[in-house]
Parts: sequence; structure tokens; C-alpha cells
Amino acid sequence: MKSSKYTSYKDEELVSLYITSQKNEYFEEIYERYANKVYRKCYSFVYNQEKAEDLTHDIFLKLIVKIGTYKETSKFSTWLYSITYNYCMDQIRTRKKKTEVPLPDQIDISDEDDADFLDFQSAELEKSLKQMPSEERAILQMKYQEDFSIKEIAETMKISESAVKMRLLRSKEKLKKYYLENITVFVLIVMKILSLFEK
Repeated sequence: MKSSKYTSYKDEELVSLYITSQKNEYFEEIYERYANKVYRKCYSFVYNQEKAEDLTHDIFLKLIVKIGTYKETSKFSTWLYSITYNYCMDQIRTRKKKTEVPLPDQIDISDEDDADFLDFQSAELEKSLKQMPSEERAILQMKYQEDFSIKEIAETMKISESAVKMRLLRSKEKLKKYYLENITVFVLIVMKILSLFEK
């Protein structure tokens, strides 16, 4: 990555400077910092390089229009992720929306519950993630890859915190199911190969 005289500036400072001055150099620095991150997030939704590049381009066009609405009540990175998530979901969401059941407020997500989940082998976990619907995959990535808090996920997805907790529970269980199925298939293949050598 090329060096920049704005390296020491915080994201929020660059945003403020761009809004007040409209100088392209400030926005270019923001682009340099986040273009690859946004692309990777888009790719995690579509798993297609060309489509991910198009989505990334569109998101930064939207950012130019919306950047004046940014308020420092959340981190800029969280706010930009919210734009990325919502735009990608708008592109891939089917017209038929699922009806959600009212959720209780006392659902709890504890670190102990995540112990076995976080111990999965990364290659099989990535394969299992790809099998999941985009929205469920995104919420798991926010929680376990981006280290978003429940509150930040709720703000990004525009749902309640209790809804986030319920979706996390359901998504984790589905991911575990896919993971175990993939591991089982892998073990059966290995056993088959080994049996051929024994003959």
C-alpha cells in the first residue's frame, strides 16, 4: 500500500475534513483504507469476483452521496459496514420476505456457548459458511470475524438486539450441522482411499 501523509489521521477526522472541504484527497485516503475490505465483504456475499467488484464500486458511489449523513455516534468502519451489508442484502434478497416471530428479550449468548464453535477447523468452517444463506453467513461473520458487539450488529441489520441473539443461535446451529456433515463426508472419503491401499 502506498504511503500517505494522512496515515496518522483517524477515519472520523478524514470524513470531517472531506465533508467540510470536499477535497478529493481526503476521500481517496478513505478509499485506500477500505476498498479492499469492502470488496472482501462483498465477495463473501456473492463469491464472484466480477460481481464483488461491481458491488464495491456501487457502494463507494453511495458513500460519496451518504457521507454527509455520518454521525460519530458509531465508528466509521461500523457505519461503512452497515452500508455494505444493507446494499449487498438488497441485491440478493428475494422478494418474498420471511415472517419473523416476536422474540423474547432474555436470550443470552455466552462465551461458553461459543467454545466448541470457535474450535472448528478453518478450512471446513469456510466451506460450511459458503453453504449458508447470505444473511445468516453475514451475521456470523460480524460476530466472529469482525468482532462486532450485539448492539453493533443490531444497528447494522436494523433489528432488535434480541432478534440478533436469536438469529445468532439459529445460524450457529445451522453452521454446526453443515460442518459436521462436511467432516463426515471427508472422513468417509479418507476411509475409502485408505481401504484401496490395503487391498
